[in-house]
Amino acid sequence: MPHLRLSFDLRRPSFASATSAQLAETVLDICSWADRLGFDLTYFGEHHGAADGYLPSPLVASGVAAGRTSRMKFRPILLTPFYHPIRLAEDLAIADLMSGGRMSPVFAAGYVHSEFEMYGVGRSERRARVIEAVEVCRKAWTGEPFEFRGETVRVTPRPAQRPGPPIIMAGAAEAPARRAAHLGDGFDPAEPQFWDWYRDECLKLGNDPGPWVPRGPTFLHVTHDPDAAWAEVGPNLMHAGNTYAKWIAESGHGTSNWYPPINSVDELRAGGAYQLVTPEQCIAIADELGADGHLIFRPLFGGTDPERAWASLRLFESEVLPHIEVTEA
Repeated sequence: MPHLRLSFDLRRPSFASATSAQLAETVLDICSWADRLGFDLTYFGEHHGAADGYLPSPLVASGVAAGRTSRMKFRPILLTPFYHPIRLAEDLAIADLMSGGRMSPVFAAGYVHSEFEMYGVGRSERRARVIEAVEVCRKAWTGEPFEFRGETVRVTPRPAQRPGPPIIMAGAAEAPARRAAHLGDGFDPAEPQFWDWYRDECLKLGNDPGPWVPRGPTFLHVTHDPDAAWAEVGPNLMHAGNTYAKWIAESGHGTSNWYPPINSVDELRAGGAYQLVTPEQCIAIADELGADGHLIFRPLFGGTDPERAWASLRLFESEVLPHIEVTEA
């Protein structure tokens, strides 16, 4: 049966019932619970200056969560152009060292205009900054001196993983998908169709990463009463989806995305990307994904109330998990 994964972003819209501190505490409690149950990976997203408090420091969050777990790995999604590459290499090395080698960062280029303005970085610099960050991290993690912008520098201590944490590339277009084959140790695209370009380029280099691994719904919530659950968490899901839709539209990032603008909860429900399901339906989803698939839970998506998030997770634990065999990394 599929790999079980988590994803968090700490968003808290104005109508959310929980405080940011309560959401943060719940994230750590859920990570501890999931680690015990066999979840193998947690994502932390990154955005800056968002009115709803979207997490700006995924690497810090990953490090703190690692302290509450013992085996689960962490995949902070880093908007790489906003980081000084030497400091990024140092921070990732320490996070990996202190977590016992459980970091696999995603290097993303970013797309939200206001964030580039906030950091004083031109969008035209994205490609060069991502490439530099990858190259610097690889050199830094050897522990040996190397040249950086005309100076000899050295980064110590080394990360736990050797030669270093795997660098996973992000991408939402053909060019970064193909570039990922040359730069990264893996690829985590925004949409599955980009995998074909990545795999095609990998094959040219003599490496076959295999076919796209299927993933579950964008949002999955287990409940005995889907209608009531939609009424409870639907506004949170609309907020999360429409925030992404707004950012993508403003960026001119492309028309194909997981987050088209949504005008009502009924419209969101009809779209199918968000699934509020019974335990039996959840088992069917897991069966369809198979052993290689990824079943990703975003229990606090859009600032969902922690009690409702926990009700779903506990139901998954008691009435779904006993009927599926979890694939561990």
